Amino acid sequence: MRVAIVGATGAVGHELMQVLERSALHIDELLLYASPRSAGSQLTFRGQALTVQVTPEGPIPADVILASAGGSVSKALAHRWIEGGGVVIDNSSAFRYDAGVPLVVPEVNGEAALTHQGIIANPNCTTAIAVVAVAPIHREYGVRRMIVSTYQATSGAGQKGMDELLEQTHRVLHGQEATHKEFAHPIPFNVIPHIDAFQDNGYTKEEMKVVWETHKIIGDPSIRVSCTAVRIPTLRTHSEAITLELERPATPDEIRALLAQAAGVEVRDDPEARLYPMPLTASGKYDVEVGRIRESLVFDGGIDLFVSGDQLLKGAALNAVQIAEYLQTHGALRSAQRA
Repeated sequence: MRVAIVGATGAVGHELMQVLERSALHIDELLLYASPRSAGSQLTFRGQALTVQVTPEGPIPADVILASAGGSVSKALAHRWIEGGGVVIDNSSAFRYDAGVPLVVPEVNGEAALTHQGIIANPNCTTAIAVVAVAPIHREYGVRRMIVSTYQATSGAGQKGMDELLEQTHRVLHGQEATHKEFAHPIPFNVIPHIDAFQDNGYTKEEMKVVWETHKIIGDPSIRVSCTAVRIPTLRTHSEAITLELERPATPDEIRALLAQAAGVEVRDDPEARLYPMPLTASGKYDVEVGRIRESLVFDGGIDLFVSGDQLLKGAALNAVQIAEYLQTHGALRSAQRA
């Protein structure tokens, strides 16, 4: 059983290695790839030093290829990587909207991974965090409308985004003017309602990703979804305020009981004890925190809730490894066929 990471030296690549360390995924050999700039560096996995190689332009000799090297790289090379018989689990947006490529969150639609033709797409981090909480509610009560406002950490822009937050905050605290490169405006002590490019309808692409991907993952394009995506000056973990109009009314207690049994969810909901989801408590955590569960004042029988999920874990690395674990559990990897 060979596993490869493409983009091993990036922020998500680092998290992939950490998740694999603790994963139930059986691994005999781990292969690490990155750009020529990072080739030759060494990373440690399970006590062994591994050398990073240049990302191949041809077949990768692995059963699972966890790709996090960016959409342009995946678009150009992913179909060549799988010529060796492996499966690519791609963390970029390159294939998310291709009809023949499953878009998978294992707690929601794991079975879709089994229909792959060599490539499986990991969803946008914001969508992955949201659907873990929303999908169980949709299955039980039906969701008609879903309104999302996000509070997205700088980790969504990768290591460079986190570095910019730290560097520019240091500048401001020392009396200097903040500059910006990774974001549309300076990020320290600011919130920016602009993530990705604006579309013709006035929404950004990040906001439309939540619409498109929620429909594909949950499998119900009739859900009306609206999103406002906002970058905030935190390092990691995205939070989202979500309002749901339901087909069948539900009480907050019913939603709490339902989510308490849902895979990948930790109900953190005791306002009197000041217990609710926050980046401070959700960072580094596998489960998505859900709280502030209350009746909607807009939709009769609707529900408002607040979620926090680690963008680098459930929003990226963890979800990719969980897909690989799902494939291995169901005997759907080439290594199982060889055995």
